[in-house]
Amino acid sequence: MAQILADRRDVDFVLHEQLEVERLAEHERFAEFNRKVIDLVISEARTLAVKEILPTQTDGDRMGARFDAGTVTVPESFHSAWSALKDGEWLALTEDLEWGGQGMPRSVASAAQGYLNAANFAFVMYAGLSHGAGKLIETFGTEEQKQLFVKKLYTGEWTGTMLLTEPEAGSDVGALETLATPNDDGTYSIVGNKIFASAGEHDLAENIIHPVLARIEGAPAGTAGISLFIVPKIWVNEDGSLGGPNDVVCTGIEEKMGIHGNSTASIALGSRGECRGLLLGEPNKGMRSMFLMMNDARLVVGDQALASASAAYMYALDYARTRVQGRDLREIRDREAPSVPIIRHPDVRRMLMLMKVYVEGLRSLSLYIAHCFDRMATTEGPDEEHRLQGIVDFLIPIAKAYTTERALEVCDLGIQVYGGYGYIKEYPMEQLLRDCRITPIYEGTNGIQAMDLLFRKLGQDGGRPILDLSDEVRDAIAAAAEVDRTAEMADILERALIRLEEVARHLGQTAMYGRLPVAAAHAHPFLEAYGDVTVGWMLLWRARVAAEALAAGAKRKDEAFYEGLVRSAEFYTENLLPVTLGKMDVILCGSSAAVDIPEDAFAGR
Repeated sequence: MAQILADRRDVDFVLHEQLEVERLAEHERFAEFNRKVIDLVISEARTLAVKEILPTQTDGDRMGARFDAGTVTVPESFHSAWSALKDGEWLALTEDLEWGGQGMPRSVASAAQGYLNAANFAFVMYAGLSHGAGKLIETFGTEEQKQLFVKKLYTGEWTGTMLLTEPEAGSDVGALETLATPNDDGTYSIVGNKIFASAGEHDLAENIIHPVLARIEGAPAGTAGISLFIVPKIWVNEDGSLGGPNDVVCTGIEEKMGIHGNSTASIALGSRGECRGLLLGEPNKGMRSMFLMMNDARLVVGDQALASASAAYMYALDYARTRVQGRDLREIRDREAPSVPIIRHPDVRRMLMLMKVYVEGLRSLSLYIAHCFDRMATTEGPDEEHRLQGIVDFLIPIAKAYTTERALEVCDLGIQVYGGYGYIKEYPMEQLLRDCRITPIYEGTNGIQAMDLLFRKLGQDGGRPILDLSDEVRDAIAAAAEVDRTAEMADILERALIRLEEVARHLGQTAMYGRLPVAAAHAHPFLEAYGDVTVGWMLLWRARVAAEALAAGAKRKDEAFYEGLVRSAEFYTENLLPVTLGKMDVILCGSSAAVDIPEDAFAGR
């Protein structure tokens, strides 16, 4: 069952053979994380996922979070799983020990988290949001605020969320109306209404800490006047003890397509005039602070989607190996020929290969980004830290938007592999697709991610990050060109990279010379093309490492695995990168049809 959630051999390959994360142990900060410890962490995460979290998946979907007169209850199985998360100290794996963390490399923590998310990411969101709230306070809070809140959040004694969205201010956060009025004691009275608060109300912990965006009376309009506040559900006294309720009331939870186990709450703040908050960070700098949590959350959302895709692929692969139906195509004329497992049918293999290449490529991308954070934490040069941060910043919209869309495709293909059984609740596939469907929407829709990539990240720091990223890709191409089995694939990827750089320049010029709407209409196709090339880079890198291992005489038990990695890159470069070149041709054509069509012409009235 553990293998159903993720391919452990592939996880180990990325960590140890592609990224060589055990070299981090050479640095004092991660000295205890040698290969033995890393492997133990992954094994423990897999065990926790299978034994404690996976049993909550069906309960979370069918029972869900339930609202009754201002209170929200979660399925009983969530409570035992939450205790297991707390007891194992899984909420803040990368944080300092003094705050209740484990001090773990982010790459190792991300690999472990992949198992937990694959088991039930709707449940794991309660932990992720708690960590995010704690990180905000650790980063921007006063020493008193840190002492009051951080360890409680990192250890799961209390939980956290974030209150951003309002009924009349969705993606346009600057339009929010929640008001903060200063009090004589240094607190602020908060009045407003928030919606779409994931994990906003529940019965897993005795207190919920809400980071809240609000506008101080008299502050400038728009995002320039937004501040960030700590608003506990139950007021926390200066000595850390709990006071009374803080006029933070859940007015309902959403009935959703998926992630039923996570309560998506509407929250009324100060409806009786008794809600108090503490200013977190500087006045009118709330959006700058919140972006720390939002950028990290966007990477988490990509990882949620990847985990769903990983589980879908492993379920589909297992089903295809065991479901016997139809004769082998080579024996189709022989009516006496036995039926075979459906993995022997070419179209099923095509679907499985699509699932395989996306899961493998996106897993490598996710852990590569995490490893960049680890390298930043261990580098001794500020220039290298700045270079790596630029690469991470550039990749965030791709890791969020591209990953979530490809993951949806993988989950959809998984249903197709199952056929009719994939569409019914007896099997896990339809829930994986429904749960995964939120990931292209929340934490900034994928359209917003595409605009961010084109209009902010492309020109960030004078265009340095995109050049640094291209250098990384070219290094991988050069290494692969020296290996017989990957040389031709390296040439194909290099041509795609050159064309992608041409497309980036074209869109930049289109926007610069007064055709901003036309450039914006091609932002999403551009992100998709960039994601295609990025995954191609990861697959080529993997294939080169595998081909070298085969040439060096790999162990017999590893030969099929390594061969599979080479074939993944071969399939991708021969079948999918040509489609990417077609996408880029479309962008270069600069069609303006989408922006030129009159609004009344979309449909008759």
